[in-house]
Amino acid sequence: MSKINSLIIIPTYNESDNIIDLINEIFLLDEDFHILVVDDNSSDNTASLVDEKIKTSGNKLFILNRKSKLGLGSAYSDGYKWALSKNSTNNGIEYDKKYIYDNIYTMDADFSHNPKDLLRMKVFLTENGMDLVIGSRYKTGVNVVNWPIQRVLLSYFGSWYARFITRVPIMDLTSGFVGYKINVIRDIMKKGIEFNGYAYQIEMKFKAHVLNYKLYEIPIIFTDRTKGESKMNKSIIPEAVFGLLKMKLKHVFSRL
Repeated sequence: MSKINSLIIIPTYNESDNIIDLINEIFLLDEDFHILVVDDNSSDNTASLVDEKIKTSGNKLFILNRKSKLGLGSAYSDGYKWALSKNSTNNGIEYDKKYIYDNIYTMDADFSHNPKDLLRMKVFLTENGMDLVIGSRYKTGVNVVNWPIQRVLLSYFGSWYARFITRVPIMDLTSGFVGYKINVIRDIMKKGIEFNGYAYQIEMKFKAHVLNYKLYEIPIIFTDRTKGESKMNKSIIPEAVFGLLKMKLKHVFSRL
């Protein structure tokens, strides 16, 4: 079986305005990235557009269709399971296999993350010995374009609160633009993932830190979407505030 180095997981829900343009830009990069779109039964033909694109993608594009809008965390979890099972002989997850993909990347479908930054991430994963690389909006200030001030404040102080609770020395714990070595994903999945919304991104970095993996931030410019509608809503706040406290306390008591 030929070995392909990198897989990008992109969750979608009603992203027909963006997804094909994003796929095209990734395929133009000087790197053999594969893409897995995890679609939550979009009502705007997102999945159909991807299905058509798959026909001309040269086996580099895949789609995982889900029955309904089940949440960001579970979308990524299903994507991770898909990646981990590629060498499995029984369609289940075998954690001791040699995987097709060395590196797994996660990014949004709305062009808020610049595909060219994937190349910078890969350098740190493959040449600089990092296990998890974060595209950070806050490492060198506040590098966010076109967000209203209230959303900037929510995101910035959300990351500050997460850092305060978890003690993970990362400025942008809520970032969704992340590169992982496959063994990081494997070991976190063994422990299980608790959150499905906003706190999911924090949980992944916290558990990688607890497992003594090397985390690193690279500064990026985050640009708000120009097409389609944001999926963010106020329901993320309780999970982030109270869920993180629960997660941290659970970890503390597990060590006693």
